[in-house]
Amino acid sequence: MENVFEVAVATLNKAGELGKIDSRVMEILQEPKRIQQFRIPSKLENGSFSVFQAYRVHYCDALGPFRDGTRIRKDLTLDEVKALGLFMTIKHCVADIPAGGAKGGIQADPGRLSKNDMERLVRAFVRHLQPRGPWADVPGADIGTGEQAMAWMLDEYEQITGLHSPAAINDKPPILGGSLGGEEATGRGVFLTLTAAAKDIGMDVKNSTAVVQGFGQVGAALSSLLYETGCRIIAVTDVYGGIYDPAGIDIPKLEGYVRETGKVTDFPGTEPVSNEAIFTLDCDIIVPAAVQSVIHKGNAEMVKGRLIVEGANGPVTTEADAILTEKGVVIVPDVVANSGGATVCHFERNQGLSDQYWDLETVNALLKRRILNAYRYAREAADSAGTDSLRLGAWIYALKKIEKAMRLRGWV
Repeated sequence: MENVFEVAVATLNKAGELGKIDSRVMEILQEPKRIQQFRIPSKLENGSFSVFQAYRVHYCDALGPFRDGTRIRKDLTLDEVKALGLFMTIKHCVADIPAGGAKGGIQADPGRLSKNDMERLVRAFVRHLQPRGPWADVPGADIGTGEQAMAWMLDEYEQITGLHSPAAINDKPPILGGSLGGEEATGRGVFLTLTAAAKDIGMDVKNSTAVVQGFGQVGAALSSLLYETGCRIIAVTDVYGGIYDPAGIDIPKLEGYVRETGKVTDFPGTEPVSNEAIFTLDCDIIVPAAVQSVIHKGNAEMVKGRLIVEGANGPVTTEADAILTEKGVVIVPDVVANSGGATVCHFERNQGLSDQYWDLETVNALLKRRILNAYRYAREAADSAGTDSLRLGAWIYALKKIEKAMRLRGWV
């Protein structure tokens, strides 16, 4: 698998060249502003002892305080966290969120930890961060974490500071100051941008076929929304494998099956398909919603879909993007398509700071307006730069904002 940070920087530099961004700005963005690394010793409930490597990357804060993302994954690397911090920097810019990009994570396998082990680990992570609050750095959830982990984070932060501060942590349960609509926000945003892109290329989503790699929080929410429109979802995968049915998969029944079994494999009436083979199936729409670099120069030529919408961070490499764009495949990049979660995190922080909380209809309406604006910004910037790549359009739009902010601050 290609190094995800090298892929991210390659995209950064290509967009910087095409957008004629100041070389001093580009030099600053080659690496994060700040990296925290620490090791967390922990006595586990089964009597064993482990030391967990952990990170927090502050990439760029030219437009506002650092925000978002805590990933717990057994193969987590610093380069992965750095790339995610860069993605968040661009994502916030494109979505017109006044925030800097950050990401954190712990190298651990959540599946091998008890609930008590997870709680101790998450609380220790917050203590090691020495958090400074909602105007400096606001962690949120990512792969391996969720509302419960964020509730532990918030409680630990408040125990440390002695202050109730719901805006200090994102992706919390609504009862603790989280936003309604947060759990499905990323999947909903993918659906909204997918629908917009399909309309632009004359594709009728209702009469289209789709494959979804990754049936977690994002993929499941997106699949449900697609199914409700009448789109025929012919294949779905998760970490254990995948299922295929050319007649279309019953998504509500699959959701019930996953709740019972914990996986999509062996769903009745389907054939097995691998995470690699799913991209070669005949379909109209492909949604990679799992991990990075799954569509690369080695398999890009075999991709059959006309529209790719990135539910995951960095699932299509820079080289694959060029190959697919040359083939006429439209790609809605991660920094636009999956920015729904970051957008609702922005809403969540605003609600926490004001102590005024919004109903679901308001959250979804504001999300729709903001994410469709982000899609339009990417499209317009791509057209202005003379490229068919929405990815480069999105990055150029973001880099121009960062460039302006850095100049005003006197950094360059």
